[in-house]
Amino acid sequence: MQRLRQEAARSADTHLLRLEFPGFPGIGFYFKDEAAHPTGSLKHRLARSLFLYALCNGRLHAGQAVVDASSGSTAISEAWFARLLGLPFTAVMPACTSPGKIADVQALGGHCDLVEDPTTVHARAAWHAARGACHLDQFGLAERATDWRGNNNIAESILGQLAQEPDPEPAWIVCGAGTGGTSATIGRYLRYRGLRTRLCVAEPRGRAFAHGWHARYRDAGCSRDTVIEGIGRPRVEPGFLFDVVDEVVEVDDVASIAAAWLLEDLLGRRYGGSSGTNLIACLRLAARMRQRGVRGSIVSLLCDRGERYDQTLFDGAWLAQHGLDPQPQLAALRQVLAAGQWPGDAGA
Repeated sequence: MQRLRQEAARSADTHLLRLEFPGFPGIGFYFKDEAAHPTGSLKHRLARSLFLYALCNGRLHAGQAVVDASSGSTAISEAWFARLLGLPFTAVMPACTSPGKIADVQALGGHCDLVEDPTTVHARAAWHAARGACHLDQFGLAERATDWRGNNNIAESILGQLAQEPDPEPAWIVCGAGTGGTSATIGRYLRYRGLRTRLCVAEPRGRAFAHGWHARYRDAGCSRDTVIEGIGRPRVEPGFLFDVVDEVVEVDDVASIAAAWLLEDLLGRRYGGSSGTNLIACLRLAARMRQRGVRGSIVSLLCDRGERYDQTLFDGAWLAQHGLDPQPQLAALRQVLAAGQWPGDAGA
């Protein structure tokens, strides 16, 4: 606990970046740069919370091995904290995870247990736990391990950083759903504070959160695959709280990739595909606001470093192999920024 308190005291908050686009006068776009964490992603917050939760509940003991199922970013953050605490760590990961993420876990001293079938990661993590490892269980515990009332959670941080801005109470906050912990934290905190801000989940098209949210059906599954890592789960996870989410925007993978490319042009550095998914949802919401003559601010997250996807989403050969060409979408997005209108539906 003392090592975790020391780490928290050494840490600074992440930046909230503001962008303005000519097609959206009166609408400010803010992006919380979670890639600035020491482990390069939003999951740094979650990993700290999971270790604290395991320690405070007596589930984690000195010298005990630690395991979790992760597609990459959470595993990297957990490996970092495990090294800080001197604990052996195993990440159960789909074999299709970006090579850069696997290398990052290994560089931090973690072991990667790669499984061919992504649906078996939970069972494999339970197998390790049955042999004495502490299962951090990001998917089962994320929404309860994070203190949604305060303790510098991401929602409290965002609203504090907006306090001096022209529209300190945003019209929308946009995030994805991986474990469901971030959307649950933000949605609860907005209600706790009595704010009018609405929460939108940006989801790869055809994945489980969208199906489950529309039908309020917790046994929903996915109807198509996705190459966007970290969000777009194939099943409804225990931490998915549908009732705190006001809207879900589904995004095609190629549009998410194009938006990730656009973010590099706008901000001068690369971010991952889920950040692109968030940007698409922001632009859809902004187009609707402009159509209705509504001013205000929209906040979203830059979830992780794009360098982790140099061999996938930013690699021309990999994209061609998967039949993905972001260039037409990229041109269309530039037009959206200039005109303030979503193609085909005028922001509807």
